[in-house]
Amino acid sequence: MSTPETSRFVRLRVELVLEVDDVEAVTGAALARISEDEEMPDTERAHAESAVTEDTAEALAYLVDPFDLVGEVPGVELHQASWSSELIDYDPDAPDWDLDEDDGFGDDEDGEEQSVR
Repeated sequence: MSTPETSRFVRLRVELVLEVDDVEAVTGAALARISEDEEMPDTERAHAESAVTEDTAEALAYLVDPFDLVGEVPGVELHQASWSSELIDYDPDAPDWDLDEDDGFGDDEDGEEQSVR
């Protein structure tokens, strides 16, 4: 399948919805990760500590590392990654809550729905 016209680069999109049932544990783990980062300047460390203490979503952003997702996948090298987190209102039964709604995926060339679970 790999031809000179086929790109070797793949964009992998992952969307997760997490329920945080122990804010203190998440915040504590984020603070520990920040304190272990020997390369972080003190001014950035103070800002990061404040951010994760005030916002659980920010704390999760410090704990989730895209490299951890693909670091041991054979035959791939992570070239670029970005991620963000935000607090949301989540109702899995709401008709307007659909993870696939705006992702640009859904149908293949034959009009058949694609899903990977």
